[in-house]
Amino acid sequence: MNTAQTGDIRFDCTGCGKCCTGHHVPLTLSEARQWTSSGGQVIVLVEAFLANGLGLPADQREHALRRSWPVPCGSTEAHVAITFAAFNPERCRNLDADDRCTIYEIRPLVCRIYPMEINPHIPLRPEAKDCPGEAWQSGPPLIHGQHLVDRRLAELIERSRQADRDDIRGKVAICQALGIDTSAVKGNGFTAYLPDTQALARALQEVRPEGQIAPWTLHVLDPQLCEQLEACGARFRSEAAGHYSFIGF
Repeated sequence: MNTAQTGDIRFDCTGCGKCCTGHHVPLTLSEARQWTSSGGQVIVLVEAFLANGLGLPADQREHALRRSWPVPCGSTEAHVAITFAAFNPERCRNLDADDRCTIYEIRPLVCRIYPMEINPHIPLRPEAKDCPGEAWQSGPPLIHGQHLVDRRLAELIERSRQADRDDIRGKVAICQALGIDTSAVKGNGFTAYLPDTQALARALQEVRPEGQIAPWTLHVLDPQLCEQLEACGARFRSEAAGHYSFIGF
């Protein structure tokens, strides 16, 4: 477990509700089914790297390969990583007037894991969180040195990562059923889709991870990256097709 500092990091939730405001919460497929069945909207975020490693830092290769799936892209192959997340541009729909979670007992894994990161390449940085300073001044230790102390929390993090691996083929099939077929290049941005909630809910229930995978396209603005993709035989575009947004870095 990476950390940005040495020594203990403690955490005691103050119940301020800031972590539940303005943050899209990654969901497992099972959680996405539950979320959409209650009328919640889901945003789909997609990034990809090429089979030759273009777009993928060498030290992230193992993690990225585990949570991605190969798809045809021009005359080459891209590995797409797909995140289904609860769409929360403002307050989470499950917060009550006192900023308490009304689905606390069945809240998503990522909510249970907070404030820890699920990506092993992102260290926990208290200053990067929305929590007030006092949240980090007491409570049980989360990290001692560079080691996560809470075993149950470690188990939840591994469950989340395993769900990423187990769900990815199903996510590709669901995206294909919904016409989602364009990805940004990892490290360059995301493509973001807001599918119709009812259509997504049906796809989540009915689509099975099997059959042939349709071709994907990469969305890229950077001229140098376009040249690299062209040299690799990848299919790409520089203008959005109208049904998604490109979020560049």
